[in-house]
Amino acid sequence: MNRFLILQKILELGSFTKAATALGYTQSSISQAIASLEDELSIKILYRSRKGVSLTLEGQKLYPLIQQTMRQYQAVQEKATEIKGLKSGVIRIGTISSISVHWLPTLIKSFKQRYPNVEFILYQGDYNSIAEWIKTNTVDFGFTTPPMATEFETVNIKTGEMLAILPEKHPLADQPNVPLELSKLVDEPLILLEEGTFSEPLNMFSKINVKPNVKYRIHDDYAIMTMVEAGLGVSILAKLVLQRMPFHIVTRPLLPEIRREIAIAYQSKQRLPIASQFFIQHLLKFKQNLL
Repeated sequence: MNRFLILQKILELGSFTKAATALGYTQSSISQAIASLEDELSIKILYRSRKGVSLTLEGQKLYPLIQQTMRQYQAVQEKATEIKGLKSGVIRIGTISSISVHWLPTLIKSFKQRYPNVEFILYQGDYNSIAEWIKTNTVDFGFTTPPMATEFETVNIKTGEMLAILPEKHPLADQPNVPLELSKLVDEPLILLEEGTFSEPLNMFSKINVKPNVKYRIHDDYAIMTMVEAGLGVSILAKLVLQRMPFHIVTRPLLPEIRREIAIAYQSKQRLPIASQFFIQHLLKFKQNLL
């Protein structure tokens, strides 16, 4: 392969002398490498004249295959470098609590079965803080919603339903669904998940011209469920976070339906660390299995 590289440099610069200088070899070693290649192939590859160096007719037929071989070899080297890079990789992820609890444990476990020495650092916050972490390179990428990631590259992962969260004995608990404009819901103290400047429930209330009675804003989904259980109000949370919940609460579909889009966002795919690139590929491979 080294002889192919020497041949490429000679043709690029049009001179054995210039190629030797560029590669840090002596001119005699360059000449010996080409002579060895020509002897091995039993073909005269280069023609030297006062005008410089050019391919012979036989060399012109052979050189495209040499270039293809060099590209394939380079691809092998790059892939080997990527794989070796995972031996000591660190993946920094900005995430929201529902994904920290329900998606990441399974994804990280299956990823570490293949790459056991890769480390993970999770930063849990809201849409605003995750965007700031991406911008300042605190995290490699983050889970967020597309409207809060317009300045980044994004890859959509999943769209999920949001549900009304009610105390067990609430008047609406025995209804098949909960209309957002219903006075029994609108007048109740609303406990909102603090997500920064963007909120899917508030967006929907605004669309239907309803002003909810927001009394609490809390960063933690489970704290919200505890407060609803205690009868301090009602809430609207993503269906994802309501799996395996240990609370005495009732969940009901909303009318109109509220859906939450989740994407991963990063500054640039080219700037992502190798380990993060591999983890994102792993995530996309298994995203259909995410509930």
